[in-house]
Amino acid sequence: MSTRKGYSSLAGVTRWFEGFRYDPRFTAPLLITGILLAGHLSYGILESYAAVPVAIGTAVVAEMALSRIFRGEWPHLASAYISGISVGILVRTPFLWPFVLCSLLTIMSKYVLRYRGRHLWNPSNFGICALFFLAPFAVAPLSIQWGNNVWPMLVIWMLGSVTLYRLKRFHICAAYVAAFLVFSFVRTQFTGASFVTEIAPITGPMYQLFVFFMITDPKTTVSSKRGEMVVAVAIAFVEMLLRLGESVYAPFYALFLVGPAALLVEMWWTERSAEAAPASEDPPSQEQPAPEGDAVPRSARISEQF
Repeated sequence: MSTRKGYSSLAGVTRWFEGFRYDPRFTAPLLITGILLAGHLSYGILESYAAVPVAIGTAVVAEMALSRIFRGEWPHLASAYISGISVGILVRTPFLWPFVLCSLLTIMSKYVLRYRGRHLWNPSNFGICALFFLAPFAVAPLSIQWGNNVWPMLVIWMLGSVTLYRLKRFHICAAYVAAFLVFSFVRTQFTGASFVTEIAPITGPMYQLFVFFMITDPKTTVSSKRGEMVVAVAIAFVEMLLRLGESVYAPFYALFLVGPAALLVEMWWTERSAEAAPASEDPPSQEQPAPEGDAVPRSARISEQF
């Protein structure tokens, strides 16, 4: 009898695990949480323990409210969590109101600043740049580097690289990092600083968030793989120019300028190509078969994971 009960319990546990499926949209939130924990445990990057919950809570509430208003549905909150925790990590201030304002600007930009059904700016990047512009007297960006404690940096870079590789976004990260290293050497010719000094910023948690979550955002990048790599190099180039101009917000402003411009150029080129293409002599059938699951564009599938 006890043996039969044991088999029954084991079967129940097995069925529970078989029914559990990992949602890939949780991968990015887990990675960014790891960056936060590694950064704070190593260097205490958080000025206040209340800042991150306030930023995340504001982003989640704003996402839920705006999604109901504009779409009539409850959203998946992974994206809001990423936006909120990014704000909580990247913004440095002793006040709480900048975290609330930045999270609101971040989420609102997705629903308000749209063109042809797409938002042009990475939400976190827009919110942070807007906050730096509106309240430079009260906020500053995270500028802490990992220093000699390289193990947290290596672990995060390895996990982030593997994650991006599985999501087919690693080429963007690689193109940007390679361009950053090259342009860092170019900067040494103008500044007289050592190469190590110029590349030091990329070792910090700020750049990990920038590389893993901002420039690789599937919903605000161009559609072709080659185009994504070209845009990543362009962002690094504009960042170099801004750094030479002593802009402390160089990477954020570079993405703010280049990302939307690249999307607008791609939209214009796509429309121009469609207008130039000759019309088909035989109009398509009114009854087209629905696309199979494998026919869904890769970028659309990936965007659901963020």
